[in-house]
Amino acid sequence: MRMRIIAGILKGRFITVPQSKEIRPTTDRVRETLFNLLNNRIDFDGIEVLDFYSGSGSLGFECLSRGAKHVTFVERNFKIFKNLLENIKSLNVEDNCRVIRMNAVEYSKKIPDKQYDLILADPPFFYDDIYEVVKNILQNKYLKEGAGIVIERSIQTKEKDIENFETEPFKIIGDSCLYEIFE
Repeated sequence: MRMRIIAGILKGRFITVPQSKEIRPTTDRVRETLFNLLNNRIDFDGIEVLDFYSGSGSLGFECLSRGAKHVTFVERNFKIFKNLLENIKSLNVEDNCRVIRMNAVEYSKKIPDKQYDLILADPPFFYDDIYEVVKNILQNKYLKEGAGIVIERSIQTKEKDIENFETEPFKIIGDSCLYEIFE
């Protein structure tokens, strides 16, 4: 499967999405809505982004396309990790990316080597380890002052998500709920 980048300098370019039950790409509609909302809140020019559960990299690539200086991708699955490396190469953005093959919980437990302006997390919908990842991100100070985390989850996990994130979704699109947590 292929997905296109929606806006920015990479607009119209395609990335590949590997066939895997562990990957659920963010739809064009959700990405477009998410980035329209973020564009009103964030100046992407020169920001540092961390993309947990990266999958094909579509969210991180949208950030790069809109002006982010650098994206760190975290993906644990080897097949998906290899595909992500191929997407980075095909877009010719190797100098603006770092890819870490590691479980999101384990990575978030580490003390970061830098802080980020934006953290994206799009875990498989029913993975509840996202709650521990968010706790670790906040505890280990991954965010610059005033920066935030945006998380995509399923409408089916909404009650549990509200309880754990201690916030309502800021946007619901189809069966996707978007949450934001600011430092």
